[in-house]
Amino acid sequence: QVQLVESGGGLVQAGGSLRLSCAASRRAFSNYAMGWFRQAPGKDREFVAAIGWSGSSQYYADSVKGRFTISRDNAKNMVYLQMNSLKPEDTAVYYCAARRNYGLFLDAGDYDVWGQGTQVTVSS
Repeated sequence: QVQLVESGGGLVQAGGSLRLSCAASRRAFSNYAMGWFRQAPGKDREFVAAIGWSGSSQYYADSVKGRFTISRDNAKNMVYLQMNSLKPEDTAVYYCAARRNYGLFLDAGDYDVWGQGTQVTVSS
């Protein structure tokens, strides 16, 4: 089973940028579909972005489309989330998730493995 560790969170002003990274422990990483989710205090976990096994397919939540970019480097067992034009409403704990499948998945219940999360705080 793959293990995931997120990094790259922090405090940034509105309009700024951050890049989140997710390191996967397993060599067969390219067999996994990957996703990013976030959870703000008092709210349910919500989908942010997903990427297929090869990286050629991505899908974004409407709230982040045009501002966030998901990518992966299978040679390095890494997934990234580049976040630009950040807004205070992007403040949340961001989680990386994995599912051993070649598809593209948008629901948290579709994922088998989760990282511990990394905090992103956007000040106004």
